[in-house]
Amino acid sequence: MTEHLPDEDTIFELLQALHKGISPKFERCAGITPTRFRLLQELFRVSEISQISLQKTLDIDAAAVTRHLRGLEDSGMIARRNNPADNRVTLVSLTDHGRDHINSYREEKTRFISELLTGFNEQERTVLAEMLTRLQYNINLL
Repeated sequence: MTEHLPDEDTIFELLQALHKGISPKFERCAGITPTRFRLLQELFRVSEISQISLQKTLDIDAAAVTRHLRGLEDSGMIARRNNPADNRVTLVSLTDHGRDHINSYREEKTRFISELLTGFNEQERTVLAEMLTRLQYNINLL
């Protein structure tokens, strides 16, 4: 007997629902949006980076990165300053306050992912990661 496979519409709808559902649930769990978390993680990794380089590294719209950085700056998590060598360039860095919070955000992310993957064994997690990687590759080809 042939197993019934979900059609493309069902897969697309499930992917959309996952995309729509993950961000707000992650934010409730971790207390920060996934995008802001990614920004903080990148700033933790580098000591200082230009806003344009940060935007390109994380592939975020320029207006969105400005909005997120403004919110992070208002909360004391990051600092921005003009590059002394070129006033047109804005440099971004993590503050001590941001460094103090990054580990708790990482712990919450780990907890969130663990809960999200409840019931998946190691092999299923590996297969899922491989499939998502292939989907990302295909998206990049479009």
